[in-house]
Amino acid sequence: MSGYMDRTERFMKIDLLLQRRRATSLALMIEELEISRATVKRDIEYMRDRMHAPIVWNRELRGYQYAPSGEGNPDFVLPGLWFNASEVHALLTMEHLLSNLQPGLLGPHIEPLRQRIHALLEQGDHSVEEIAKRIHISQLAERPVDPDVFEIISSALLSRRRIILHHYHRGKDATVQREVSPQRLVYYRDNWYLDAWCYLRNDLRSFAVDAIQDAEATDKKARNVAEKKLNEVYRAGYGIFAGKDTHKAVLRFTKERARWVSREIWHSEQKSHFDKKGRYVLTIPYSNDTELVMDIMRYGDGVEVVSPASLRKKVKESLERAAGQY
Repeated sequence: MSGYMDRTERFMKIDLLLQRRRATSLALMIEELEISRATVKRDIEYMRDRMHAPIVWNRELRGYQYAPSGEGNPDFVLPGLWFNASEVHALLTMEHLLSNLQPGLLGPHIEPLRQRIHALLEQGDHSVEEIAKRIHISQLAERPVDPDVFEIISSALLSRRRIILHHYHRGKDATVQREVSPQRLVYYRDNWYLDAWCYLRNDLRSFAVDAIQDAEATDKKARNVAEKKLNEVYRAGYGIFAGKDTHKAVLRFTKERARWVSREIWHSEQKSHFDKKGRYVLTIPYSNDTELVMDIMRYGDGVEVVSPASLRKKVKESLERAAGQY
């Protein structure tokens, strides 16, 4: 056995062995845990030193045991297990998604899944109710998706069939009809997007699923775009407005803003450094600048676009229009 979770499981087994027997021999621990003599001894030392477990060796019984409780030596309780930030976020997000799932074919299977998540969360000394009370997962920018539309899209995606979409174009304030071959569904910033081959544009396009007002599955076989091609288009650029032809944006944040931004991941291929004045310089690739401009605007006078000139001009014009409203 190896890894953090394996060691944690061993601690639990050692604790059970010591609680259930007057004394537990080293040989029995080796057999039950299926590990070496040296590993057992390391685990016991760790429990003594780090968890303050009162484990002692009983010469008469020739085995390990918990020291009897008494004055200055209370009953020992193995510390409750806990999760790191990414693990607790994953579990609570799954719970959130399942609890908000629309009734459907999966209904009979949802409650057992939720119970499994609850069991995981309650491995330690904390109830699910207490965890939910103290830790919140906020999804404020989430836009509701029509469950019927999502079902049609996901079914066609997996069965490899084309779809007729009625998509609301927010920029043009108009609904357009497109025939597409769905390639994959992406959950990004609390919302769903469909990457698809568009036959009108004869190219790959992304559609916000919440903006799809209606979807119709067809009997036509979908076109398959190679994974390599999809990654070239969607991973090379910035956010949902990615593209194959990319530019490099160089952003310079003030020393004050750097305290926050230097801890953020804007892109998997970003590069950064601090200049001589302590300002944070961030370089990221982008194709379509729509989403990038919105993110830059969030930082107001705390950021400056160094290059390219076209992006610098666009952000300047956006700021001027914003100031003009005041």
